Amino acid sequence: MLDLTNVLAGPYCSFQLSLMGAEVVKIEKPGSGDLARHLGPDPELNDRGIGTSFLAQNAGKKSVELDLKDPDGRAAFEDLVRGADVLLENYRAGVLARLGYDWDVLHRLNDQLVYCAISGFGQTGPGSQAPAYDQVVQGLSGMMSITGTAETAPLRVGFPVCDSIGGLMAAFAISSALVGRAHGGGGSFLDLSMLEASMSAMGWAVSSYLISGVETVAMGDQNATAAPSGTFHAADGPLNIAANRQSQFETLCRLIGREDLVDDPKFLTRDLRKVHRFELNQEIDEALAGRSALVWEKELSAAGVPAARILTVAQAVESEQLHHRRFFHDVPFPGGEDRMVRTSGNGVHLDGRPLRPQGPPPTLGQHNDELDELRRASQARSQLRRGGAA
Repeated sequence: MLDLTNVLAGPYCSFQLSLMGAEVVKIEKPGSGDLARHLGPDPELNDRGIGTSFLAQNAGKKSVELDLKDPDGRAAFEDLVRGADVLLENYRAGVLARLGYDWDVLHRLNDQLVYCAISGFGQTGPGSQAPAYDQVVQGLSGMMSITGTAETAPLRVGFPVCDSIGGLMAAFAISSALVGRAHGGGGSFLDLSMLEASMSAMGWAVSSYLISGVETVAMGDQNATAAPSGTFHAADGPLNIAANRQSQFETLCRLIGREDLVDDPKFLTRDLRKVHRFELNQEIDEALAGRSALVWEKELSAAGVPAARILTVAQAVESEQLHHRRFFHDVPFPGGEDRMVRTSGNGVHLDGRPLRPQGPPPTLGQHNDELDELRRASQARSQLRRGGAA
């Protein structure tokens, strides 16, 4: 896989495929590389070109520096394309084509290539040339308008969710295209729009309007589809409870000592509970106030009512469940330093084992001296394909 991407959506995509076993060759701009190398909370790492944002998504990849405006760089790039399975980029729409590598050119170089272009708004249309960062896409998707409360919306989701969704959708599309190719479908061009991928992931918020004409509004920590379902308050802090089914509502009322709520005319049905949501929430909060969130989490969960405390990121990272699942992985620090980098997995276990990076994140141009070897291997794969086709 040839990875020409920067920052998050593209690198996140290629990282997922790397965890699944892909060999990823990261092609970076000489001297500066991926912008993410200079992003993160640690200025010293940023100055060294191994910022936290880069370390998080690039373990196990190789890095070579190529200038696609230089004849030698272009020749090397074309050799790599001829034997590649996948080419991934997340430039603004049309940038790679303006460098001389549109789909027709790439397809002539390698008719088995799966070429995936991730962009904010897709390769076509009146908005295709607009610059797009995650927050811009969050705003244009409607996502921010339904995040927060009526008083605080619009709010940005607390992490770059549109970049992550775009990367996941791209990884899914690439994997599917490779399966299709294995069944005789040949190469393909995947035009991935982060805006469209994000709106697809918004699911019910979009379909409520499309199908029923009901516009979703910001409801803060409440679930619009059910009640009681949202954030509640125990003696020492908040917890989420999602008693979406009638049986779960009845169990919740019994465990908090408020069985009378089940027969209250205001709360008899799912729709009535939604209408009287905030009155019901107040009754439940008062009943929860005598015990800790952790006690309620254990008791309600054991009885089949989904419930859990609200953790900080630091608390979530220390989760016993995540450690049991071996979700985090220690890999060597770039450049051979005597320290480790802890990275996330992706939640997939293959035959009982978590997928993990196969090596450290690379320093910029770390594998430049392997370029000739990579080109020869690419040429060999190209010749093998032509022989197989013949």
